[in-house]
Amino acid sequence: MIDRNIQLYLVPTPIGNLEDITLRAIRVLGEVDFILAEDTRTSQVLLNHLGIKKPLYPHHKFNEHKAVQGIISRLNGGEKAAMISDAGTPGISDPGFLLVRACLEAGFEVECLPGATALIPALINSGFPCDRFVFEGFLPLKKGKQTRIRELSIEPRTIILYESPMRLVKTLGQLVPEFGGGRRTSVSRELTKMHEETIRGTLDELIVHFTETAPRGEIVIVIEGV
Repeated sequence: MIDRNIQLYLVPTPIGNLEDITLRAIRVLGEVDFILAEDTRTSQVLLNHLGIKKPLYPHHKFNEHKAVQGIISRLNGGEKAAMISDAGTPGISDPGFLLVRACLEAGFEVECLPGATALIPALINSGFPCDRFVFEGFLPLKKGKQTRIRELSIEPRTIILYESPMRLVKTLGQLVPEFGGGRRTSVSRELTKMHEETIRGTLDELIVHFTETAPRGEIVIVIEGV
């Protein structure tokens, strides 16, 4: 049974392979009163696969500020909620932070279940030191991007970035002036899916590879520290 003292659960969902969800996550999703999802269409596919029928409401970056108070009101009424993202752990480059903060400020108990996230498999697959690392998520799209790259170029820890396949080659090219074309880098894509792939090499080598072979799927860049 779910804990009576916890009002909000953050539940990681598979990043690709639908088998990558815990028994506890399935139980919690089946026991809460309603589920908040980044994209209800994507999440409905997962819930149908699991045989879970619960009210599903959208909660994403475009409505989260307006939606928070309504959710808090429902929790005040004694309901329990679970929050999921399209893939992975809510709050990691996905909505979640605002609602968690609001719940804690309102005195509600929040619990995040352990589970799938893309950054850890990509880090370990890279072969770079993983005892200390820095996760940057997505770099700024425009303003401040080169400044952030310059700051990261002297980072001694392994660096993890998220990127879209459309921007991958451009971003790798923007790293070269500060990191140097010889900096060892690993790019993982489609983690846990049928076409999962990790390509390792220097920045220069990866630019050539992904220029010749257009990348697809979710991308994780892992860069060796200085």
